Amino acid sequence: MLDNLLQDLRYGARSLARTPGFTIAAIIALALGIGANSAILSVVDGVLLRPLPYAHPERLVTILDKGSVAPAAFLDFQKQAHSFGHMGAAEYWTPAITGVAEPEKLYALRLTNDIFPMLGVRPTLGRVWTADEDRTGREHEVVIAHGLWVRRFASDSAVLGKSVILDGNAYTIVGVMPRGFGFAPFWATRAEIWAPLALDARAGDRDGSSLRVFAALKPGVSIESAQSEVTAIASHLEQIFPGTNGDVRVTDLTTQVVGKVRTPLLLILGAVAFVLLIACANVAHMLLARAARRQREIAVRAALGASRARMVAQLLTESVLLATLGGAAGLMLAQVGVRVLAAQGASSIPRAATITLDARVVLATALITLITGVAFGLVPALRASKTDLTSSLKEGERGSTEGRKNRTRSVLIASEFALALMLLVGAGLLIRSFAAMQSLNPGYDPANVLTMVVPVTGTSSSADGRRAAFYDGLLAQIRAMPGVQSASAINHIPIGGDNWRLPFRVDGRPEPLPHDAPHAAYEVVMPGYFSTMRIPMSAGRDVNATDNLASPPVVVVNEFLATKYWAGESPLGKRISLGNDSSGAPIWVTVVGVVHSTIHSDWTAPPDEEVFLPFAQQKNLLSNPAGHYSYMSLAIRAACPARSTNCDAARFTPAVRAAVRSLDPNVPLAEVQTMSSLVEGATARERFYLTLLAAFAAVAVALAAVGIYGVMSYAVSRRTHELGLRMALGAKPSLLLVNVVRDGMTVAAIGGAVGIVGALAISRLMATLLYGVKATDPLTFIAVAVTLGVVALVACYIPARRATKIDPLEALRAD
Repeated sequence: MLDNLLQDLRYGARSLARTPGFTIAAIIALALGIGANSAILSVVDGVLLRPLPYAHPERLVTILDKGSVAPAAFLDFQKQAHSFGHMGAAEYWTPAITGVAEPEKLYALRLTNDIFPMLGVRPTLGRVWTADEDRTGREHEVVIAHGLWVRRFASDSAVLGKSVILDGNAYTIVGVMPRGFGFAPFWATRAEIWAPLALDARAGDRDGSSLRVFAALKPGVSIESAQSEVTAIASHLEQIFPGTNGDVRVTDLTTQVVGKVRTPLLLILGAVAFVLLIACANVAHMLLARAARRQREIAVRAALGASRARMVAQLLTESVLLATLGGAAGLMLAQVGVRVLAAQGASSIPRAATITLDARVVLATALITLITGVAFGLVPALRASKTDLTSSLKEGERGSTEGRKNRTRSVLIASEFALALMLLVGAGLLIRSFAAMQSLNPGYDPANVLTMVVPVTGTSSSADGRRAAFYDGLLAQIRAMPGVQSASAINHIPIGGDNWRLPFRVDGRPEPLPHDAPHAAYEVVMPGYFSTMRIPMSAGRDVNATDNLASPPVVVVNEFLATKYWAGESPLGKRISLGNDSSGAPIWVTVVGVVHSTIHSDWTAPPDEEVFLPFAQQKNLLSNPAGHYSYMSLAIRAACPARSTNCDAARFTPAVRAAVRSLDPNVPLAEVQTMSSLVEGATARERFYLTLLAAFAAVAVALAAVGIYGVMSYAVSRRTHELGLRMALGAKPSLLLVNVVRDGMTVAAIGGAVGIVGALAISRLMATLLYGVKATDPLTFIAVAVTLGVVALVACYIPARRATKIDPLEALRAD
């Protein structure tokens, strides 16, 4: 058995070497299909299949009420729920590290002491905090990430016990987490510091929903059972405290992390499987054509006593050898592809750092390669081995199976066309969807605007009376810089910032119940913000320098809020309240301006209520404004020369940094980026999906076109004698051209019909990925069908045209 295998391998290698053109073409087709599958399988494995790097990740869940939970509700769940072995909470924190040469804003989390034991991850150095260390006054220990340890502390093993200043307070480093550890409520949070979360002072707070709750199910407890218990607890709390508990959901942590990308990635994995199937079909009909040329060889071997099974084994060995060569080339392509995908998906795909071409993917690729070799080689091997000795040994005669082989080739080419059409429809829908996203008007002009966050927390400029002076002085210096057209600040820059929402009430309307109160996105702006961002004013005026603590409180609202609550009348002079004073009376603010509605958070989200409060008045307008403007985001618009569209706003960064240091050397700059890059990043995930699917669709179309061309060329070459005879008998070349093209287009049309049915089914699965276009968009289907029809026509026409140019006498002597 082993001797036969080695003999077959040697013979197969010599056979493939004798036909380098065929071998290279087949390897390229297979490398494209296998390489694409390996690269996407690496993404799916790293993002979806590989368990989260915690102990018992299958038991970890999140407990969220519309995204967050209030401290009192968390403590109630922790005390009353019995489905969980551990339950802890996390709160987002962005402290500034000061007292160093380069102050820096960091991303951090405050955690209750249950979190680390739940995750089962221990520090590589030191320890985590204990239960009695996450109480008010004792919560000044921190555990740092490995990356921060390397970057800020030069991997110093004596870092434990050292003090670090965060937001002006001293914290002691008690532990360093392992390399790669990155626990965060959601994948996009880049936490580098973890500190105790003290909730004892907020144990009665049922309004400030700022916590992300995590829990570990007890062994044997299902999510459904835990959901029922949590729902019952939330319903009971809602009866006691109306408006404080909504739809509390228990979701497994893996789904919370990767749920949004699971369907798109699986669809893309299916798309690359289509590419591999098309490649297999291509190689299969190449093998059929090659087998037809080897009929005499096969007949001789049969005449010398070779069994059919022995010949099938030999031909399959050649196919698997060919697939192995294609798989090896595909792995080399996949290595490059994985690096590109990890880099491109870093900002839009969760767990992108775990995307690698590891041993599991290599083993899966080897299995795919073996299956592929058998898949595309089996039918040609069976066809070739079933030969008529008499006809095959006669030079110039065709085998009796030619008709069946033609039918097999037709099926293969029709399937290629169908698969290519399905892929191209998917890509077309994403292109149309992406175009619809790109055509959205955000309500502001992002071109030539530089943004950055400037936090003053923990610095000498954070004192209540000095914040306004710091930001006013900074903006005055920036506005005086050469090339700056205008500059202002807002607490949360559109797209790149957070989205705080506050309940409000409208003057003259009944006070709503707590759970019925409308909410608005709440922004704090400095004078000139709307003009800097080029947000048009619909009515009234902008915030100005006279809107201070000595003047009546005012607010600017967006058109959506104004239309919703004062339709048909002027909103100017109307009043709303965002909080109450110490006596419980509402603090009324007067609407002095209306601006166009803007896209503030999610790029494709519908318009929302939005209010803009003057920076200098905020302290008197809210019940609890402490810290709400401890950081501001700058918006700096560059002045453009005439007929210039790109003024490189990023060039102001060094000058702004110098201005900040001149005012307070402990104030850092963070998230320095242009508005154009922020807007581009808002559709980064959709661009990632589109790029992948469009690339695979292009490969599929190219393979299908080559396949149709190859089949038609081969079919015409087999009909040379017939066509010569017909032309010798007076047939017009144009009529023969039409007949040959018609045969090819008939097969393409059948494949197209099947492909449209398949595309209709697949497009419905893509509905959640689309924006502004229906899954059954007729324009996309028609455009794709016409495009592929033209490709098929060209692929059929070229060999048919060449056939009509042959000399009838030469054709009659051929074959």
